[in-house]
Amino acid sequence: MQGLPQNAQYAVDEYGRPFVIIRDQGKRTRLHGLEALKSHIRAARTVSNIVKTSLGPRGLDKIMISPDGDITVTNDGATIMGQMQVEHEIAKLLVELSKSQDDEIGDGTTGVVVLAGALLESASALLDRGIHPIKIADGFDRACAVAVAELDRIGDVIPYSREETGELLKVAQTSMGSKIVSKAHDLFAKIAVDAVLSVADLDRKDVPFDLIKVSGKVGGSLEDTTLIRGVLLDKDMSHPQMPRSITDAKLAILTCPFEPPRPKTKHKLDITSVEEFKKLQEYEMEKFQTMIRQVKDTGANLVICQWGFDDEANHLLMQNDLPAVRWVGGPEIELIAIATNGRIVPRFEDLSAAKLGHAGVVREVSFGTTRDKMLVIEDCANSKAVTVFVRGSNKMIVDEAKRALHDALCVVRNLVRDNRVVYGGGAAEIACSIAIANEADKVASIEQYAMRAFATALDAVPLALAENSGLAPIETLAEVKSRQVTEGNSRLGVDCLGKGDSNVADMKDQLVVDPLLSKRAQLLLATQLARLVLRIDDCIIQGQADEY
Repeated sequence: MQGLPQNAQYAVDEYGRPFVIIRDQGKRTRLHGLEALKSHIRAARTVSNIVKTSLGPRGLDKIMISPDGDITVTNDGATIMGQMQVEHEIAKLLVELSKSQDDEIGDGTTGVVVLAGALLESASALLDRGIHPIKIADGFDRACAVAVAELDRIGDVIPYSREETGELLKVAQTSMGSKIVSKAHDLFAKIAVDAVLSVADLDRKDVPFDLIKVSGKVGGSLEDTTLIRGVLLDKDMSHPQMPRSITDAKLAILTCPFEPPRPKTKHKLDITSVEEFKKLQEYEMEKFQTMIRQVKDTGANLVICQWGFDDEANHLLMQNDLPAVRWVGGPEIELIAIATNGRIVPRFEDLSAAKLGHAGVVREVSFGTTRDKMLVIEDCANSKAVTVFVRGSNKMIVDEAKRALHDALCVVRNLVRDNRVVYGGGAAEIACSIAIANEADKVASIEQYAMRAFATALDAVPLALAENSGLAPIETLAEVKSRQVTEGNSRLGVDCLGKGDSNVADMKDQLVVDPLLSKRAQLLLATQLARLVLRIDDCIIQGQADEY
């Protein structure tokens, strides 16, 4: 056929319809050196622009559609980045960057991606001017050190204790200002602060997150969300005639099933007569009764079992006044053991009174129009374990509320670790930008250009906040910068919610604060990623021959 490419051939399918085969069409053209670096920066900028519109209290939501057709509506940066299907290698690095911020800090996942994209965009302009990537990377490193020192200078210390939690509440409310739970952020902030302080060791400044379980159930409204000082199980008693409430509960926590031992070989047992069947039935009954006696002898009055048991065992448990809960998952089993100071027992022979868990009350609660039942274990021996029970009108609301609560819990945890804060609304970024620009004037080497580019990149955060709030971004940024310099007030930022007369407001008065740990981690992680990308000049796929 005329007009076909040289590496193509003409063919027909089984119905005689023609099509064109182009060989090696899956291979991409290899880029080297500066061209490859520019390609990497473009990929990072594309991903950064996707999440930029979700930054701030007026940020927009994204609809994430899974391959199965499930829909997630969120503006949480970590969720958006985690569910995006990205193919480019540098885009995958940005996804890992967001995940690192989420794992280490838990908040600021959108801001760190926006900042990394802005840094690489600023670096692109310097590359066009002929500045070597290594010089740019060194300049970024120097500017980041100045920014971190400026954060330490402008940071404020917020006092708190188990009794005085007002300042912690303000920071938790800020973290949820852009979330779907903002209409109930007072309740969620109080729950987050109470949950963290319940499990925190303030002397060691340590918060064991594994003692906080967040559980959700569709039904009710966000205002029905509650904090339970104990463990909540999405289970009920195994038999409908078992008691619904047990006081002074002694829990036998088992990972062995209530069933007779089975041969661990491939042999089978043939029963050919009624007598043999009755003998087998008696053997099973004897085993069941032995197991129940072993549990009762320890003084236990409630069995928590990881596995199920059949109707016969269930009936015997009920007859012997031994309430039981079956099919309890592994993480819940561990949490119950921690909360009640009990031991997880793998065999009935290992049961003893010393290994039982203790709780003041174990009760079955029902809620909602469908009267769903759940089990609450309260007044545990180790009172530190808590459960947050999130309610919402549908699954999407519950999931987003759980993500928002996770951010708030992480923010409060960070303040327990380090109770220094900086002010939001872009105030901290603008203060750092001004400090870096002043420092760059004192640098005689070519790194001063990279430092000024870093300062310009920091402006991307207040610009995005202003743009997402419907303000004129350039004019708002210029006004905030001018007033910060003339008034010497590093707390001035973008008034996203429009509470004041102008677009600029004192973020301390508006109670918009961020943990210093979170802001510092954003700067360090974004700078390290920018350095990493600037040092990459080629991308080689394993097993693929180079084309020359």
